[in-house]
Amino acid sequence: MMSRDPQKTTALVIEALTQSGQRGILAGGWGALDGTSQSSERVFFADSVLHQWLFPQMAAIVHHGGAGTTGAALWSGVPSIIVPFGFDQAFWGHRVAALGVGPRPLPRPKLTAVGLADAIERTVHNPLMHERATQLGAQIQMEHGTAQAIDHIHRVLYRR
Repeated sequence: MMSRDPQKTTALVIEALTQSGQRGILAGGWGALDGTSQSSERVFFADSVLHQWLFPQMAAIVHHGGAGTTGAALWSGVPSIIVPFGFDQAFWGHRVAALGVGPRPLPRPKLTAVGLADAIERTVHNPLMHERATQLGAQIQMEHGTAQAIDHIHRVLYRR
């Protein structure tokens, strides 16, 4: 989640995790979360982490809703909570909600610890949302998108 005030956003996320009784991994990356904070029993800070490895192990994924992160989250079969701050992120947040694999997006300017905690609780404890996310993830994984893209590129490049 992008932030103009990384310390404030990090504190908000930690408070939401505390209120919801959940643990979290905060991956700073270029998202500008405050990585100087100390890891604890509830929160682990990571500079970067491979989404394909991490996401399938989560109960829910809170992220900004960029196309790449959303794609990785959908592939993982885990529900997403999207906090858009610009670009196409709100679109992806609404698509995730329409597919039933996450709640409605939480706009970054209106984000509160209480609102995020509520979204986390509703997502983590929603068996139907988890079932839909699992089914969609399995369907996406069966597509073998990278291999199909390579085949298509080869067909186009080597067409005579």
